[in-house]
Formats: sequence, structure tokens, C-alpha cells
Amino acid sequence: MCTLEKSGNIFYLTLTGDDEHRLNPTLITTIRSFVAEVKSQAVKGSVLITKAQGRFFSNGFDLKYAQAAGSAQAAKDRLHNMVALFKPLVADFLSLPIPTIAAVTGHAAAAGLLLAIIHDYVTMRSDKGVVYMSELDIGMTLPDYFTAMIRSKVGSSASRRNLVLKATKMKAEEAVVMGIVDSAHPTAEEAVVAAVRLAEELGKKCWNGKVYAELRKSLVPEVCGVLGLKHTAVLPSRL
Repeated sequence: MCTLEKSGNIFYLTLTGDDEHRLNPTLITTIRSFVAEVKSQAVKGSVLITKAQGRFFSNGFDLKYAQAAGSAQAAKDRLHNMVALFKPLVADFLSLPIPTIAAVTGHAAAAGLLLAIIHDYVTMRSDKGVVYMSELDIGMTLPDYFTAMIRSKVGSSASRRNLVLKATKMKAEEAVVMGIVDSAHPTAEEAVVAAVRLAEELGKKCWNGKVYAELRKSLVPEVCGVLGLKHTAVLPSRL
């Protein structure tokens, strides 16, 4: 399902196995518990990298789990529940007092793409894998916090249109041009290496975690409003 490991000042959250890493209640809850563990153990210089095994980073919400509920209404209820459960996970990431990096080592679609872009930085493999918002193709609207995050993280209106209103499946190089991904790398392994290199650079800064988290939140005020996250001013201990 997923694991959390620590090496030096870097935490590694890994989606394990060779499946699609679909975000069902069990996986969402497990990720939240690990993020809480990271928050409790983080010190100055800590960094979190999220990566995945197999062909997928994450293929979004677990629609098979929803459909297994039986009736159409029960399936919709399960999907609404996953949307509701995922929302505080987004808040958890935005509130972490350390830098975060997603190494997108495979396809990242729908909620799986949102999982990537709630990180501060995104590296991605260019040999295989796409980023993709599938909602238009499967016939559903975006939750309000998805829309707010996309508006905050995807730079231009043209890029947002191509991502959401054309449901374009973008490879890494195109995603870099559109501002969705920070850097493209030839293989999954090299995407992780780039994430580790960046984590090491950021970790050397040893920033104040409270200040880092509050500055991050200040950059995405619309998202924070939807999530109910408050901004708190932090002043230097000595002037």
C-alpha cells in the first residue's frame, strides 16, 4: 500500500506495489497517518519526497471500490466519501513545516495528479507516463478544492484549459512547459535522483518550519480558503 522511511534528513513516502495506487479510504487514511508522523518528527533541514513503484504514480480515486458498493447511489456515496477524505490530506500537505517533493515515476491522473501538485516541487520521468485530469472524459465535475489547487498551481489560463477542458494527456516535457511539473528526467530512477538532489539542497537551508508552512499557505490563499486553513503571522525571534 505505502511505506514511510527516513534516510538522513529526507523522509520517503512510497506508494508500494505494481498496481495503480488508487486512492481509496484505506490508502488515503494511511497516507494521512504517515504525513502526521512526518510532521511530528520533522526538524530543521527535513524534506519529504513522495514516490511510487510501478507504472503509476497514482491513477486517482478508486472507482472500482465505489462501483463495488452495489447500487448506483451507494457507488456515488462512496465516491463522495473519498472526495471528502482526500480534502484534509491536501490541508495536511499545505501545513507541513518542511519542503515537499513529488517524484512522479509513472502516470498521475485526476486525484493522483492532485496528489503530485500539492507538493512544493514535482520531478517527472519523460520516457513513460502522463499527467491527466480525466474528469471530462469520465463525466464528472471537479471538487472545489481541486479547482482551487489547479488555479493556484497551473500558471496560465491556456494550460488550465488544456488540462481540464481538453483532458489532454501530457508527457513530462509538455507538463514542464505548462508549469505543472518542474523538471523532466529520462527515467523513473533519474526523476527520483533529481528529487533527492533537490531535497539535499533545500535541507541545507534549515529554515524555520513554521515560517515555511505559513509562507506556503500565503501563496495559495484560494485553496486555503476552501480548506479552511488560517494564516498566522510569524515574526523573527530577534530583530
